[in-house]
Amino acid sequence: MTVSAPSDHPQQHIKYFWEDLPVGTTLDIGSTTVDHDEVIAFASKYDPQPFHLSDEAAAKSIFGKLSASGWHTCAMAMGLMVRGFLHESSSLGSPGLEKVKWLKPVYPGDTLTLKQTITESRPMASRPDVGLTRTTWDMFNQHGEQVLMMDGYGMFRRRTPAPPPPAG
Repeated sequence: MTVSAPSDHPQQHIKYFWEDLPVGTTLDIGSTTVDHDEVIAFASKYDPQPFHLSDEAAAKSIFGKLSASGWHTCAMAMGLMVRGFLHESSSLGSPGLEKVKWLKPVYPGDTLTLKQTITESRPMASRPDVGLTRTTWDMFNQHGEQVLMMDGYGMFRRRTPAPPPPAG
């Protein structure tokens, strides 16, 4: 997602540029509570496995009760990330993920909290106005148990582009 500001002040509403995200930066992004009907609606459209679709089928599954799709958990994390961080950043999107792990089931009524940690950061050689970060997203339930780990990359506009390489 690209964040744009009024043309007369192009950086007016942006809180985080690449320079503001050094390695080791950890941000608490926000929380959301998992809704029963949303679990079923998401699964009905995107992951229609029985343990995501009905309380009765889920009771007979390894989960014992209705559980959110892992993809729904990722989508909830993304929603938190956009509302709690990316809307205030110079994000230019992501070239992808290295890893996604669903560590514990997520159930309706759970309150999920997301944090992100910058693990790598470098300017992009091909784009002097863009920096690349590698970030770990960790999501926890209300019991402090980690339910999701995502490891991936983000591209951010730089506040001050790198000087062009010397001609030669």
